[in-house]
Amino acid sequence: MDKKTSESIKRISQHLLKKPNGKVIFLVGAGISTSCGIPDFRTPGTGLYDNLAKLNLPFAEAVFDIDYFSENPKPFYTLAKELYPGNFEPSKFHYLLRLFQDKDRLQRVYTQNIDTLERSAGIKDEYIIEAHGSFAKNHCIECKKEYPLKVFKDKMLEGKEYARCKCKGLIKPNIVFFGENLPPKFFNSWEDDLDDMNEDHLVVVAGTSLAVYPFASLPIEVPSSVRRALINLEVVGDFKINPRKSDVVLECAIDEAAEQLARELGWNEELEKLIMDNHKQIEVGEKNGKLVDVLESSIEDMTKKLENLDV
Repeated sequence: MDKKTSESIKRISQHLLKKPNGKVIFLVGAGISTSCGIPDFRTPGTGLYDNLAKLNLPFAEAVFDIDYFSENPKPFYTLAKELYPGNFEPSKFHYLLRLFQDKDRLQRVYTQNIDTLERSAGIKDEYIIEAHGSFAKNHCIECKKEYPLKVFKDKMLEGKEYARCKCKGLIKPNIVFFGENLPPKFFNSWEDDLDDMNEDHLVVVAGTSLAVYPFASLPIEVPSSVRRALINLEVVGDFKINPRKSDVVLECAIDEAAEQLARELGWNEELEKLIMDNHKQIEVGEKNGKLVDVLESSIEDMTKKLENLDV
């Protein structure tokens, strides 16, 4: 880590240490999940949009276009199978967010991501605002009826047909597609958080190109009395167009910043323990999940045998 970045890390840690009652609001994007193996959307060559050519889309963003999905759900099903929760583990930065929560320093995490890795890291629902939705819930695109996760997931894994509602409408995860409105919770929560902000707060923008609105407008709306920080590979959005003297900018890898910030705050050992403990929980969960699959399969086989017996 270069000298400039180290100094920026210290500026953030000093702000947090000098204002022990100050809360932190995180505004995050795909960049906090790339180290987990999930590609972002717009990076040339490696981004999801560049890798969607095999799906023969009329344009890359069509995979998240509600009208196109209504006509041809296959591309989204293909992508969903790759991105579905459970295929990836949280990054070091996700666990840092969890540590802010555990230390009662977290006010909110506004995320553009649909991977639910914030939840996997143990961040509670009350702190998470999924601006673009997530795989956590499903609904019919016609009548809006909600369905259990299993309904979409089973059809996705089978790969034979699409999940449909009783009204014959397609069922999809509550991911915000182009042509759909962001959830009211996003706007209501942001208004409340704006009202609560004071000079003790810190707003951290991380891993986002700030290219998609209305999310990209959030840093602009932060009061001038509130310090903003950007952790990203490049300077973007309002940090580039209208920088403030109080802004702190870190042009570096997200997980590297998480590790250094934890060290400056004296949280490094706790961060490593949190990661280790969560990895153990994930391993236990995977074993239990496999056991449940075996039991369900055994019960199903037994039921079939009983049905074939002559009584």
